[in-house]
Amino acid sequence: MSFDPDHGFLEPAPLFVPLPAADAAERLARLRLIRSRRVGPATYLRLMGEHGAAGAALQALPEIARAAGVDGYAPCPEPVALAELKAAKRLGARMLCLGDPDYPAELAGTADAPPVLWARGRVDLLSRPMLALVGTRNASALGTRMARGMAADLGAAGYVIVSGLARGIDALAHRAALETGTIAVMAGGLDVIYPAENTDLAREIGQKGLTLSEMPFGLEPQARHFPRRNRIVSGLSRAVIVVEAAARSGSLITARMALDQGREVMAVPGHPMDSRASGANLLIRDGALLVRGADDVIEALGGGASVPLRKAPPERVEAAPPPAPAGGVEGAILAALGPSPVAEDQLIRDLGHPPRAVAQALAILEMAGRITRGAGGFVSRL
Repeated sequence: MSFDPDHGFLEPAPLFVPLPAADAAERLARLRLIRSRRVGPATYLRLMGEHGAAGAALQALPEIARAAGVDGYAPCPEPVALAELKAAKRLGARMLCLGDPDYPAELAGTADAPPVLWARGRVDLLSRPMLALVGTRNASALGTRMARGMAADLGAAGYVIVSGLARGIDALAHRAALETGTIAVMAGGLDVIYPAENTDLAREIGQKGLTLSEMPFGLEPQARHFPRRNRIVSGLSRAVIVVEAAARSGSLITARMALDQGREVMAVPGHPMDSRASGANLLIRDGALLVRGADDVIEALGGGASVPLRKAPPERVEAAPPPAPAGGVEGAILAALGPSPVAEDQLIRDLGHPPRAVAQALAILEMAGRITRGAGGFVSRL
């Protein structure tokens, strides 16, 4: 592969696919890497692609930060990561690294898959077909009945029900699918139940189903954490089903992320004068599949879920080429971005620079604290 100063790499860069973490030292290093300041999923993958192992990436981080104008940078200290591992042991949680055989295959194929997930409960559920069922926190009587019935029927058909442990539709779906299989994705640490009223439900899911989080233990969820959770909910699932949702709600964020991830979006129609159904009705207007019950969902997906999801393919790491000089790309990115998030692929099209050069410049700007990456592959200027 050769590099041209004006056009970047003349051949595609080799794809980086993370290897399973083979030993405790590498797993600790991977946890330290993703917990390091200004390292998100995209930067993590870039660093792993360039350096081949988390230990080497950690050693390179301070120099990369200096090149980005950040002095005195230090990666996540080892004692901090060790404390997180001890907290996981106390809770009975298991660490899943991107590339591990048990890491969910559908989620691994998304652009911003979490490098590390904490899992408590039945990890085997991650190998089964999953559907997300989400909706309003203030469910109507009809919405309550619909959520319960659909979750139970889809569970009986072999699907695992995924949701976000919120009050309302989420909690109803989890409860209805407890016996057949449900996964709760949490916005904060795995040991921080939000809302507190779902504490008993979370405990039951941890025993009969599975709870998941990419966040460190003890982290109280903040508003910015919920879109990150939502991308995992949709990323795990073959389809996202919205039962009831307001026109501006987290459920619609999940639906948009599902579309970005290439998932099917389905919605249950509601009365046009009920604000709790306005978001679902908007989704249907804009092309989401109208569903009246589990039978419509099963028919749209081609039948029941008797065939389990494929396992992730064998993993490999190929070293990426040396980073290209920015050549004004960083300045062009900063000029193009504002506080409103823009999809990274749209930014690449707008700038007209080679994708590899833009990806490298974005990594440098993120390390420098000039941009931020949001869920679903969106970037904005700080």
